[in-house]
Amino acid sequence: MYRLRLYIAGQSPRSRKAVAQLRDICAQCLPSDHDMSIIDVLESPELAEEGRVLATPTLVRISPPPERRIVGDLSDQRIVLQALDIGCDHGGSSGTLKR
Repeated sequence: MYRLRLYIAGQSPRSRKAVAQLRDICAQCLPSDHDMSIIDVLESPELAEEGRVLATPTLVRISPPPERRIVGDLSDQRIVLQALDIGCDHGGSSGTLKR
């Protein structure tokens, strides 16, 4: 099971876009094999500090180990999947990734 944590800052357009992009990735590539949590660092700064998050959005793959992170724009699904080492038969418009 994949455990993902997305750190955002408030309800800015950038934060809403990151949430939508992560939901799209999960729906396409991890439909039943994921646990996703969204942390607003403005509401829970202690969680950002605990997670060593310095910038938002930050997406962290907590499990399976080792932990992997991607910071910033999540719009290129192929890059996100590669950075987090998530195999996907439907890798978005940029191509197909398989594990």
